[in-house]
Amino acid sequence: MSVPEPKYVDADLEVAILGESPELTAEEVSSASGFSVEQTLKLWRALGFPTAGDDSIFTDADVRALAIVGATIERGTLDEETVLRMTRALGQMMARLADWEVGTLAGHIEKIEASDKATGSRLETAMNLVADVQPGFEELLIYVWRRHLAAAAARLAAAGNTEDHLNAAELTVGFADLVGFSAYSNEISREEIGEMVEEFENLCLDAVARRRGRVIKTLGDSVLFVSETPAGAFEVADEIIRQIVATPMLPDVRIGLATGPVELRLGDVFGPAVNLAARMMTVARRNRVICDEQTAAGLPEDEFEIRVLPSRPIRGFGELAPIAVRRR
Repeated sequence: MSVPEPKYVDADLEVAILGESPELTAEEVSSASGFSVEQTLKLWRALGFPTAGDDSIFTDADVRALAIVGATIERGTLDEETVLRMTRALGQMMARLADWEVGTLAGHIEKIEASDKATGSRLETAMNLVADVQPGFEELLIYVWRRHLAAAAARLAAAGNTEDHLNAAELTVGFADLVGFSAYSNEISREEIGEMVEEFENLCLDAVARRRGRVIKTLGDSVLFVSETPAGAFEVADEIIRQIVATPMLPDVRIGLATGPVELRLGDVFGPAVNLAARMMTVARRNRVICDEQTAAGLPEDEFEIRVLPSRPIRGFGELAPIAVRRR
């Protein structure tokens, strides 16, 4: 009995996602777009992809994208260095989003194949999902980007920053970290680890948004967030703790806060306050908030109870007295 030919091969999925077959080399893209090969590959690497060599991995869409970039530089709207920085940021964010999307849909494909809707081929199910999901998701992607762009511009305007310090702001930085995560991860399955991390991130993202903060990044068992005020950051921290305590599958959490000027670059934040918040987190007890002196000074005295802990060496900051905070 002969085995039927598969309906799809792996390359079909790439074509379905890209919308066309990769047939151009870097040299051909360069010739069509007006960019040098060196510039073409520089932008390609900035997006996070390995050097292409002589392989035919590009499409007409790559030519059109480079033409748009070239026209922007030629008009003087943006210089090449700014374009490269934006490209790197875009590549980093999109790579993470793509990994998340594929990981999520892979789990969904397994569920479909275990149900009465199974096609008998994971690849065929993936092709069906691309056809059904991708158009709407692309539209949603542009919508979400516009909303976040508008929100970021509004934050910049509200901060009243000068033209010399457009990327600087006075913020309260928070680190939330699951206690004993390494020990837990040695005792449970990879699937359970993934579920734990996803639940933790979801709870933190919801808590931060609910209390008008902003998540900067997630690092598996920890989350970095910022708030415009110390009181706002404590509200976020308190919400995270309450949500974690109410979730049996998650271990305890500890949170550190610090306030000061930070630099905002490529979707990340830098500065002494970021490092200090991380240090404060390491001395926090389970389900408690520890902060620095500047954060404590910014909290309304009639609403918060603060307790200065014994001074101790804090790496990179010398002797400091952490402060435990709770609502009265």
